[in-house]
Amino acid sequence: MIALVLALGSSLAYGCADFLGGLGARRAHVLRTVMIAAPASLVVELLLWPLLGASFSAATLGWGAASGVASAAAFALLYRTLAIGPMNVLSPVTALVSAALPICAGLLQGEHLATAGLVGLPLALVAVVLVSAGHGAGSARPSRTALLLAFGAGAAIALQLIFLHQAPSGSGVAPLIIGRAVSSAATLAAAGLLHRKLGSGRPRYAMSAAAGALDSVANLLFLLAARSGDLAVAAVIVALYPAGTVLLARSVLAERIHRGQLVGLGTAAVAVSLLALT
Repeated sequence: MIALVLALGSSLAYGCADFLGGLGARRAHVLRTVMIAAPASLVVELLLWPLLGASFSAATLGWGAASGVASAAAFALLYRTLAIGPMNVLSPVTALVSAALPICAGLLQGEHLATAGLVGLPLALVAVVLVSAGHGAGSARPSRTALLLAFGAGAAIALQLIFLHQAPSGSGVAPLIIGRAVSSAATLAAAGLLHRKLGSGRPRYAMSAAAGALDSVANLLFLLAARSGDLAVAAVIVALYPAGTVLLARSVLAERIHRGQLVGLGTAAVAVSLLALT
């Protein structure tokens, strides 16, 4: 139950972070947004170090660095995806892809689920599909480029979660700190190489920093959830984060929520209830 609550908190934080990051990238090149979000996320993790501790072993450094590379790609791909829009379609597509790989990794590593979990896990994936399925007449259809970016973002997020889970369980927040330091360095290096292509548009600084801070909180909650329970369960619960993004897009941007997406939200609630019984 603790792992489930942590995963739900991670899902909510991811959904809010993605919404803010997508908005922050609409007025400027995506790298300008990530240049603010990634360091802001690192600051949050450094502040957590004295509270939660950190052990920097060789394995922690390796897996943390790998997660950082994946995180840098996820930041750029995801925020660019959400900036193109529509958020209420592309975000769930990304989530579906990001859930599939960790679930497979967890099951291949020998994780076993009770009967309720065997029902709840695929039901949660169905919920993600329902949230993304079916456009209403007033909904915009995503371009092929946007869909490809969404799939790439989902794969990058999945690899980040898998790499974090592989870090030693006693390493505290060390893998998060290493990962975010690597992703921040990669982002700044990319921005330096592409500075002539970044344009003069300025991102929304406060919104971008808030997105980074929330992403850091989401990563921490996921790491704690995966250490307390199964990677497969934690990953699929976290993958329900589009619910938060979709609802925010509806209330703030007036993006339409299709009836099928409402059914998906209800299905997600049932799936979470079943997983709680596992």
